[in-house]
Amino acid sequence: MADSTPDPRHPTAPRSWLAHRGPLAGIRVVDCSTVLAGPYCTMLLADLGADVVKVEPPEGDATRGWGPPWVGDEAAGSRTAAYFLSVNRNKRSLRLDLRSEAGREVLRGLIARGDILVENFRAGGFERLGFSDAVLKALNPDIVHLAIGGYGVMGPDAAKPGYDFIVQATGGLMSITGDADGGPTKVGVAISDVVTGLFGTISVLAGLLAKPRAGGQRIDISLLQSTLAVLVNQAQNAFVTGRAPGRRGNAHPNIVPYETFATADGAIAIGVGSERQWPRFCEAIGLPELAADPRFATNGDRVEHRAKLVPMLAARLATATSTEWLARLDAAEVPAGPLLDVLEAFATPGAVAVAARVPMQHPKLGAVDQVRSPFDFAATPTEIRTPPPLLGEHSDAILAELGYEPGVIADLRAAGVI
Repeated sequence: MADSTPDPRHPTAPRSWLAHRGPLAGIRVVDCSTVLAGPYCTMLLADLGADVVKVEPPEGDATRGWGPPWVGDEAAGSRTAAYFLSVNRNKRSLRLDLRSEAGREVLRGLIARGDILVENFRAGGFERLGFSDAVLKALNPDIVHLAIGGYGVMGPDAAKPGYDFIVQATGGLMSITGDADGGPTKVGVAISDVVTGLFGTISVLAGLLAKPRAGGQRIDISLLQSTLAVLVNQAQNAFVTGRAPGRRGNAHPNIVPYETFATADGAIAIGVGSERQWPRFCEAIGLPELAADPRFATNGDRVEHRAKLVPMLAARLATATSTEWLARLDAAEVPAGPLLDVLEAFATPGAVAVAARVPMQHPKLGAVDQVRSPFDFAATPTEIRTPPPLLGEHSDAILAELGYEPGVIADLRAAGVI
């Protein structure tokens, strides 16, 4: 009998609802990517229900050693970097030496049976291993092949390795990040890698939808293209004005007030995003006369007179505590919030309500919390089915699925192929 206990995130749904598999159940992904952009993409596909085989080099994905912080014990052989754990759940690990012909033959078998292939070799690297576009087409004409690079396949930097930090610099993102009187600053997470993984996920899902009429195809995506794409309004501002935007700290280039303000005991973020909110904001902070001031009548006026307005608001907001201002602004229905650190953010009632931090049991590391997938499907929910794998943890099972006999698998292991 199905468990009818309601799920805390979906109180009207029975517990048995969680037994359904994700929307990509039955889709097979061959993941030959390492570090972040590719593994983030394939983790999202895995969260959505796909069977992801993570093909790792003999030494493993480099991020297994990107610590501290570490989880586990080095002496027991279980020490793993938190970085690796962050983007590799719901995958199966196959340790495979692609420098050997036997290893390449295993990969050919996986590709022949796969729906999606994700790789992030440097330009020409996959081809030199014997996996040119023509070979892939012969192996599996229906496979959706996502090739992730640093700078695209056509430009002068196509052969260069792609690193998030460098691309944040060369892609213009650092130039608009940081205080106005300070230097360029990178974003606090590897955002160029992350958005490349997101765009990669979108593209392969579109590739799956296109298969009935187009068959398989290659999709190229790069850190540079993805970083330029997320400049959105800042890029459009530059195109329209002919001037490169500068750094404004936490201030918005097109909306005022929309930034952080110091209070008597800390700081809060305030975003007056509509003309209806402006007079309510002025009333809430005890400066109703600003709403009637023609210099600040519209958002365009406020942007134009930012240098006059912001100091007035800052002086007023410094006179009371964050708690007092947040209560007033909430009552006035003006968007505002406290500045929280990462652990505080996951402990908020809102984050708890959506179960953003969920426990996971690892076979060697014990209980390890993870960030839950942000997708909420009513009929085919995502779930953390398996923890990030040990290096080569599933090699035998994967090879058996490909038809390899136990004795052959033992020989491959003895030869260091797996």
